[in-house]
Amino acid sequence: MAASEPTLHLDVPQQFDLDKCVHCGLCLNACPTYRELGLEADSPRGRVYQMVQVATGAAPISESYIHHIDLCLACRGCESACPSGVQYGRLVEAARAQIAATQPRPLLSRIVLGGILPSRALIRSAAALMAFYQRSGLRSLVRSSGLLKMLKLADAEALSPEVETPHFYRHYGKVYPAEGTERYRVALLGGCIANVFFARLNEATLAVLRKNGCEVSIPESQTCCGALHVHAGLRDEARALARKNIDALVDGGYDAIITNAAGCGSTLKEYHELFENDERARRFSTMVKDVNEFLSGIELNTRDLKPLPVSVTYQDSCHLAHGQKIRAAPRMLLKSIPGLELREMPLADLCCGSAGIYNVVQPEMSMALLEKKMANVEISGADVIATANPGCMLQLRAGARQFGRGQRVAHVVELLAESYGIAPKDDPR
Repeated sequence: MAASEPTLHLDVPQQFDLDKCVHCGLCLNACPTYRELGLEADSPRGRVYQMVQVATGAAPISESYIHHIDLCLACRGCESACPSGVQYGRLVEAARAQIAATQPRPLLSRIVLGGILPSRALIRSAAALMAFYQRSGLRSLVRSSGLLKMLKLADAEALSPEVETPHFYRHYGKVYPAEGTERYRVALLGGCIANVFFARLNEATLAVLRKNGCEVSIPESQTCCGALHVHAGLRDEARALARKNIDALVDGGYDAIITNAAGCGSTLKEYHELFENDERARRFSTMVKDVNEFLSGIELNTRDLKPLPVSVTYQDSCHLAHGQKIRAAPRMLLKSIPGLELREMPLADLCCGSAGIYNVVQPEMSMALLEKKMANVEISGADVIATANPGCMLQLRAGARQFGRGQRVAHVVELLAESYGIAPKDDPR
């Protein structure tokens, strides 16, 4: 931050950020909701105008304002398009914090964000209930009954991931040596629900890091990153989670703190924006690396990569491409796999409609965006859709079933693990 800039870390949109928008409109075509609806109020420029009206007292925090802010995916595609450097992600998150301070807390938010995600015990309990629902025959019964459609929960239920056992929590508190010569010491963040729904992805990440000369620590005291809390405007809860992670990791002597979730990584790299003048938070933010970013920045072990004859198209996860400005790294890793054919799709960096819990709270818009995304996937003709975020993976799997050809969806690091001969189902110990 330049010395002349004012403090930006308050929980309302800051005038300094608002003033950067010159209302040129170059963001419009990069905005999924504007492309879908064609409404100025549902464009980045229109939302910034509404924030200005609220900030100056010219308009209240009305139902209309809340609707337009809520309909935003916070994909930050507008940031990549903006010539003026408007930090729109920071603005919309602050606007949601301002709204959250004036509105009753939704029940879903209280249960999931306030209760389950920060608690390892509750995540395990919720996973056990979900596993019973999925494997006992109850799911088939509920789906065939029509109850989900009656309650308008069919789309949300179809997005629910499979519980993977054993959970990744079994690795917490352990340190795994590098395979071969140790080159780096890293910490791996398991996330929150990823430990039960994406355990194999986490294990693939652990195995690939070890294959590339990393000693990998999985700190016991880590917790949920707070990304969903930040996106929902619950900044005090996000700060509490951030502080736990900072205290658990920042002084560990690691070369990097690794995440395989683009949405989490974007928030982890912006922890310093949750705290005023906090040097430890700023130091933590500089240590965080997305796994694609880290692997592409070292001398990748290509010696042990075996041919993987498959056609792949890459879908840019928004918070990797637009939030973290990382586009080339995952493509470089995919191209390093022998036999893999990378086929680019049109508009690869346009949001798939996942956006945290957006596909649950805004299912109609989410599905409209997903259908268009799958049409672009089809143009590529690829058999596998690769991406860099678990939320995108869930959304794209639903898209492949509903609008596609049942294509496989995989994280970039899972494809690397397969090429190394360490499939995600294997125990990397």
